[in-house]
Amino acid sequence: MGEILVIDGYNIINAWPDYFDLEKLSMEDARKKLLDILSDYQGYSGHKIIVVFDAHMVKDGKGSLDLHDNINVVFTKENQTADSLIERFVAGYGRRRTIRVATADYLEQKTVLDKGGLRMTPDELKYDIGTMRRKRHSHERKPTQRDFLESRLTGEQKSIFESLRRMRTKD
Repeated sequence: MGEILVIDGYNIINAWPDYFDLEKLSMEDARKKLLDILSDYQGYSGHKIIVVFDAHMVKDGKGSLDLHDNINVVFTKENQTADSLIERFVAGYGRRRTIRVATADYLEQKTVLDKGGLRMTPDELKYDIGTMRRKRHSHERKPTQRDFLESRLTGEQKSIFESLRRMRTKD
């Protein structure tokens, strides 16, 4: 199985002011925008992605686990921080699986490393997302004026078709 990428959602939103202008964007819209960015990233990285949002100050918050495209979205319960949930998750699986945690919180990064996980800064995540996007776009085929099947065949494939064509003209 591939790598698990755990993202401290609000931490990343606050670390990327160029993506999330919180003076113009509601927190709900910022969450959705982050999930859309990560959904796209998940599609071409192949990583299992878990995004954790703090809801520890939500009165009577029960916590929740939702799915956004192929991303697991976790809202913590009342009195539970994203950091504590992430730490517990890494402690449980970090020595058996490759778990990378994206957060700007240095203490959280250190704790993740101590528990067997790997850390990723918000800038590293942003760079990785940008790199994957550029790779994907550079591999997309741009249509040309004269796009014939023949131009995409290997020499061996061309020989096979030529043999078939010759057999057909003999008949």
